[in-house]
Amino acid sequence: MPLIELAPRALWGRPVIIGGGVAGAVAALTLSPCPAVLIDPVPIGWEAASRWAQGGLAAAVGPDDSPQMQAQDTVAAGAGLSDPEVAARIAAEGPATVAALERFGVHFDRAADGVFSLGLEAAHSRRRILHVRDATGGAIVEALGTRIAITPSVEVLTAAALRLVVTDGKISGVFVRHGTETMLLPTGTVVLATGGVGGLWQSTTNPIGARGVGIALAGRAGAILADLEFMQFHPTALAVGADPMPLISEAVRGEGAVLVDAGGNRFMTGIPSGDLAARDVVARAVFAQWARDGGSAALDVRHFAAGAFAARFPNIHQVLSDYGLNPERTPIPVRPAAHYHMGGVKVDAAGRTSVGGLWACGEVACTGLHGANRLASNSLLEAAVCGRLVAEDIAGLVDVALEHTSEEQPVIEDADGEIISTIRALMDRDVGVVRDQAGLERAIARLSAFRRNAEGTTAEDMISVALLIARAAERRKENRGAHFRSDSEAALEPAEHSTSSWAELS
Repeated sequence: MPLIELAPRALWGRPVIIGGGVAGAVAALTLSPCPAVLIDPVPIGWEAASRWAQGGLAAAVGPDDSPQMQAQDTVAAGAGLSDPEVAARIAAEGPATVAALERFGVHFDRAADGVFSLGLEAAHSRRRILHVRDATGGAIVEALGTRIAITPSVEVLTAAALRLVVTDGKISGVFVRHGTETMLLPTGTVVLATGGVGGLWQSTTNPIGARGVGIALAGRAGAILADLEFMQFHPTALAVGADPMPLISEAVRGEGAVLVDAGGNRFMTGIPSGDLAARDVVARAVFAQWARDGGSAALDVRHFAAGAFAARFPNIHQVLSDYGLNPERTPIPVRPAAHYHMGGVKVDAAGRTSVGGLWACGEVACTGLHGANRLASNSLLEAAVCGRLVAEDIAGLVDVALEHTSEEQPVIEDADGEIISTIRALMDRDVGVVRDQAGLERAIARLSAFRRNAEGTTAEDMISVALLIARAAERRKENRGAHFRSDSEAALEPAEHSTSSWAELS
């Protein structure tokens, strides 16, 4: 057995938060002055999907809006699987969460009279999207990171979490790789805030490292996983061959952009809500355009007033300029890409998982808010609200640190990059926007074989999570929300959640 390197004793017993995006940062700040350890493999939030969120944060702060209306829109978008109680609770927290973020230093855009400048996105019945230009997530993460840097109770450890240690059904520690060393950090309290799984697909708007590390950590520890088959594909990722794909925010359509085919013809006009239909509907329509021989799809903003696009979306305009595109002259080429995971680690109202001492919040958690199809811009709100709720649930708990352990230190070798590329291409083809039985069976067979050969490497967890997603998708023989099968015709009733576990891989 390899010798176990123990973390500095001063860190023993502290709550450990894994992930520095919005959910993890809010959890750490809410716990203050209770000491906590925040683990992130890069500088806080630098590669968090939260940082890349362009459109904004949905909250009912407008004079014509209410939390009840936002909750109703959320449930309607969730295709039968959004929990009304969860939707009501999180929507009700919206105004207070916005105020809290502003106290942390976030400056949401306001009109000249000081009123919030609110945007509109698909399936919202009101303009309720708060934004900071077109880089809302980045602004929030930067403000939270600045606050963490001056909060003495939060110890930031630049490290990667490898495995959770479970003793008698409860968390007792976490193995982390810090530089070239693997060490054990004894703790009875762990919060997973690791983000999503978009990096499992070749076409994604997520950080490439978003490959389900939190699901793997929780799954190996014995936690129940839920609704893994539901991946939301954003319909308008910039189709210029970049990896990951730059996002063209839904807010662009909210301001009047329209989708056109290769001939410049609008193709959403015959669909209810048109260009602002629910994301799964728009994603399939864009996918169908690309599936045609020589087909393509694009966002057309040429009808905007001169300079209006650059003024409203300066960061997106700069990205387009970097790729030699001028949206005032030519439509913006777009295609669907893996964007947000509605499934994840099953949690209760307080963010507790089925494993004692383990909480989850943010995209890694399945709270029941999003159901089968996330309502645009609800994710930043969920991350901030649930990060706080988790911390409040943890506060006051007495943690007993371990001084000895019989756990074997994990030895994990780096994987061949070629196998990672192969897995991502496979997920695009067989577990993508449109699925069928033959493709899912092919994916399951190939992923099972790859997993056997990848044991003990950094690819094993990634492949395992991809396999669990494919198996969940194969079991759901219906069309519901973001899960669409070309060999099924309708959603089945009653709507049911799915569950998965690491045990089914053995």
